[in-house]
Amino acid sequence: MPAAPEPTEDGPCPYLDDAFVSRSNGQQVSEVRTSADEPHPACFFYRPDGEVQLTVRVYTGDPAVATGLVDEAAPVDSSNPTEQPPGWRGGYESSDDGAVYAVAKDGNAVIVTTNQQQSVKARTVATQAISTLGI
Repeated sequence: MPAAPEPTEDGPCPYLDDAFVSRSNGQQVSEVRTSADEPHPACFFYRPDGEVQLTVRVYTGDPAVATGLVDEAAPVDSSNPTEQPPGWRGGYESSDDGAVYAVAKDGNAVIVTTNQQQSVKARTVATQAISTLGI
């Protein structure tokens, strides 16, 4: 399993607009940082107090790894299953700390974590990232 991405560079996120993330997650975006991952960096969106409000991780490669990353983020045994957008499969769950929405298709995985408890916010961002990337 690849290591969790770390923010290493200043943004912007190449596949998500700050204003879209701000509207979708309901918080102002004060800073964006990206990871060094290729071909798609992970994006870290910060709120004005310096805390991360939302992260998006995109993996492209081995289908087994993509599925494994999704199951790690939203375990099959404990999360709610989802098949949105069409053709993508994974799960979502909420906790006191926020929500996660993680889906895979073929060798691609998109995992969104938010500090908001409504998983629909993470799903909205995941769907937009998938659409923009064309994966």
